[in-house]
Amino acid sequence: MSKYRYITSLLLIALFACNGTPKKAEEHDHEAEHEEVLPDDIVEMRDDQIKLANIETGSIEMRAMSGTLKVNGIISVAPQNLATVSAPLGGFIKSTTLMPGNSVSKGQTLAIIENQQFIDIQQSYLETKNKFEFTEADYKRSAELYKADISSAKNFQQISSDYKTLKAQIKAYEEKLLLIGINPAGLNEDNISSSVALKSPISGFVKTVGINLGKSVSPTDVLFEIVNSSKLFLELTMFEKDADKVAQGQKIRFYINNETEPHDAVISHTGGSINSDKTYKVYANVTDDCKNVLPGMYVNAIIETSGNQVAALPSDAIVSFDDKDYIFIFDKNKEEDGKPFTEYKIIEVRKGVTDNGFTEVILPDGFDVSTAKVVVKGAYNLLAAKKNAGEMAC
Repeated sequence: MSKYRYITSLLLIALFACNGTPKKAEEHDHEAEHEEVLPDDIVEMRDDQIKLANIETGSIEMRAMSGTLKVNGIISVAPQNLATVSAPLGGFIKSTTLMPGNSVSKGQTLAIIENQQFIDIQQSYLETKNKFEFTEADYKRSAELYKADISSAKNFQQISSDYKTLKAQIKAYEEKLLLIGINPAGLNEDNISSSVALKSPISGFVKTVGINLGKSVSPTDVLFEIVNSSKLFLELTMFEKDADKVAQGQKIRFYINNETEPHDAVISHTGGSINSDKTYKVYANVTDDCKNVLPGMYVNAIIETSGNQVAALPSDAIVSFDDKDYIFIFDKNKEEDGKPFTEYKIIEVRKGVTDNGFTEVILPDGFDVSTAKVVVKGAYNLLAAKKNAGEMAC
């Protein structure tokens, strides 16, 4: 409350108590003359009190309100931008030069792995390939002889079966070689190796390194984690009651590490259900290039809610007391002992978003927005008069 409003309230309380509320000695005579008892939701004031309280009335407006929601969350990366690297057949670590935080490119060597199985697979592939070349030539000759009725069907079927079996074996060995990182097209009897290079599947930076020289690793061991931080997103947590206030395309400002400089994001999609703890997930793509924004960081975010047409009043028209919000409306003019009085009625409301000095009000059922005259100035003075009427003596 401003200093001016505080002083005005004190003057109003004193004037209301001394003039608007009779002294105890006069209570019996007053009750005899005026049987009317003011309801709890009515504040009665004279013209001079209204002038002192600087009370003005106005109408409820329908305005497009662009409010904000404050939420928390973390920075994450999409599954396609996070790679876990393992050795499909396991082995021993022969060499590596990487440390956590190092930058890597797609296809770059992460480590060299040795395994006896690599030799066996290459040997089996080359032997099968040589057999297949002989069988393929025999198969083509048998096919020609069979068509010319020179060779028997049984003989052709046997050669055809051997041909197809070897062809399948070669395909299987080629897939195994590709799995461990060896190109079968370049493999021959002179370049069989016991070691292979483990390559990075994506570009990014090394998040974790789980190996050292000579370590034996199995196919299920995580050797490296690679993160591509060029496309980050926010995973924000909202309360269930705010789920209808966000939608795809809304802008977000977020802050990390108590920074004062905001970063920008745009909501890409929202969660399709409410979680067991009655929270709601919202996901947003980070739109600017933030080099200091990393996965796993905690963020404070502000969501700009859409501007819907809502009932709104100047923010000063809404007063709070005991964790509840109220407005005052003009009720009626009357006269007592030849003196004019005005009655104001207090109405409980709920506040919505606030934007540019106006606040959304959720009004009670049956409230007539078109005819109501709401106190837009001096509402706090009316609240002070209501709370303190009869408590001061002159």
